[in-house]
Amino acid sequence: MQPKFKRILYGGDYNPNQWPEEVWKEDMRIFKDARINSATINVFSWAKIQPSEHEYNFAELDKIVEMLSEENYAIVFATSTAALPGWMVRKYPEVMSTDYEGRQHRFGQRHNACPNSLVYRKYASAMADKLAERYASNPHVTCWHINNEYGVTCFCDNCQNAFRVWLKDKYKTIEALNKAWNMEFWGHTVYDWDDVVVPNALSEGIGTEKTAFAGISIDYRRFNSDSVLECYKLERDAVRKYNQEVVITTNLMGTFKDLDYFKWAKEMDVVSWDNYPAYDTPWSMIAMKHDLMRGLKHEPFMLMEQTPSQQNWQKYNSLKRPGQMRAQSYQTMAHGADTIQFFQLRRSVGACEKFHGAVIAHAGTENTRVFREVAQLGKELESFGTKTLGSENLSDVGLIFDWENYWALEYTSGPSEDLKYVEQIHKYYNYFYERNISVDMIPVDADFSQYKMVVAPVLYMVKEGMKEALESFVKNGGILITTYMSGIVDQSDNVHLGGYPGPLRDMAGVWVEEIDALAPEQVNEVKFTDGTTASCNLLCDLLHLEGAEALATYQKDFYADMPAVTRNTFGKGATYYVGTQMDDAGLAKILDQAVNEVNVRAVIPEVTGLEVTCRTSDDTRYYYVMNFKDEDQVLPDSLGGKTDLISGAVIPAGTVLKKWDVLILQEEK
Repeated sequence: MQPKFKRILYGGDYNPNQWPEEVWKEDMRIFKDARINSATINVFSWAKIQPSEHEYNFAELDKIVEMLSEENYAIVFATSTAALPGWMVRKYPEVMSTDYEGRQHRFGQRHNACPNSLVYRKYASAMADKLAERYASNPHVTCWHINNEYGVTCFCDNCQNAFRVWLKDKYKTIEALNKAWNMEFWGHTVYDWDDVVVPNALSEGIGTEKTAFAGISIDYRRFNSDSVLECYKLERDAVRKYNQEVVITTNLMGTFKDLDYFKWAKEMDVVSWDNYPAYDTPWSMIAMKHDLMRGLKHEPFMLMEQTPSQQNWQKYNSLKRPGQMRAQSYQTMAHGADTIQFFQLRRSVGACEKFHGAVIAHAGTENTRVFREVAQLGKELESFGTKTLGSENLSDVGLIFDWENYWALEYTSGPSEDLKYVEQIHKYYNYFYERNISVDMIPVDADFSQYKMVVAPVLYMVKEGMKEALESFVKNGGILITTYMSGIVDQSDNVHLGGYPGPLRDMAGVWVEEIDALAPEQVNEVKFTDGTTASCNLLCDLLHLEGAEALATYQKDFYADMPAVTRNTFGKGATYYVGTQMDDAGLAKILDQAVNEVNVRAVIPEVTGLEVTCRTSDDTRYYYVMNFKDEDQVLPDSLGGKTDLISGAVIPAGTVLKKWDVLILQEEK
């Protein structure tokens, strides 16, 4: 695949505007020792660049760009529009967002502009235009970074009026709207478009995560995601006028709930994201989010931000242990990154991020552990040249992730408040991660035919076209894995009548009569046909067979002996239906059978505690081998005798890898 960049970008957010110029020169000297070759600038400089409505001042920014250009940096140029200047809020208070509680925000914080404020859109796109007009011809400007970490959801009158227009375009008539939202319930019939109000704490909201009418609340999430995306597109298009070739992006945030990133990715040249795991985040969850970011465009992505040492905003901001940052960076590359960038390059002197890690700490010197680790990684990445750029991760397994399902499932009142979408997806991802089976995170409208297996946990919302696409996949020999809380509702959260799992019923060969919710202290047990048992909890579907075979049955409660896990032959393929939340051993037993049936293979044949991932270029396979365990791990035989890209040494089988050790083993195709 053609890479987006000519080298591995290594650097991060840099704010020289916060420091006197003599510090800039010292930074350049220090960064050179770390092989820093890129800088993301101008992220929050709107107030400095535009001190009043009709005044712009680029003098300092010119100096920064000139300095970085002379040092041959790749400049990631941000448009600075994520924090509003004070004059704008004072003169046009309607630019500020209104929160879920109905409170309009005042000047301060960041990421708080109303996305449907025409004033905000006017000045944000004008700023992007001014910057691009001035700097887009600079060959060192390698990438444009629109705004920063988009994420606001606004409930103001601007948004309410825009929402009504959005609904008119979608539903055309009031009658269609009432039917979609099931407004006969509680006598909520809408007679006029002006009867529609935003679904916040003052109307349909039940707490911050529940709603009386999921139809309107899901539509409002769709609308808000579209509204914020329009802001991105306005700035992107302003930049594009001045450079048709430059890469344009904005930094995403993994499984962030509020924006439909698959829809956003269609408008981005490259996906970039900010990776900030907590001290106890499982490595499999970090890997899953990387794979999701890669899956948004099915291409290599940018790591726009990570910290070299510690965060400042989490509950417990632990230091990264020696070697951890390096290993985490290589895990990022293993799952598809072509850049490694930090927030931040120099630690801030004040405000809420003053304790957020940086390449240069408050000590202001390169004589620190963190800097030495950054420098080691920089030298290694520089030595790779362009070898790994554009290389791909190839997978036989597609795991569906869908933001509309995310929203709808967690709006549902029942059956259990413990049912969380990302946790359910991760439970299945973790099975493949632990076995080094490569997974693509895919949307519901993906081309399923390129996979041997599609995994669709809690596919609660089945929209138009999904049934037919999945049926075609299975009929042609694919294996579909789906679960409880699948096939329940349509795009408006209205139930597919006729028995669960609705549109998936024929494929699954089962009918779900009832769903039992188990409290945290309750468990059931399932027994497989070979006599082995496993525990289960959370939810239990009461299943009836309609052509499927039972692989396991419940052992307790009034539904003892009813099917709990089934398999149904459908065309040339089969559908596995998992009717309850299995423990790890039980789930592994089911998925082992499924992967063997369709001949899905791990990256290497051996079972190992190492994480092993493969990226492939036209002529070379790169095996990223990492030890995230507390115990030493031995290099498997199949990887022995290959040359390590990092050290240049041939690594024999049996080599011991300690925690945080990394190898990138090369194999010619």
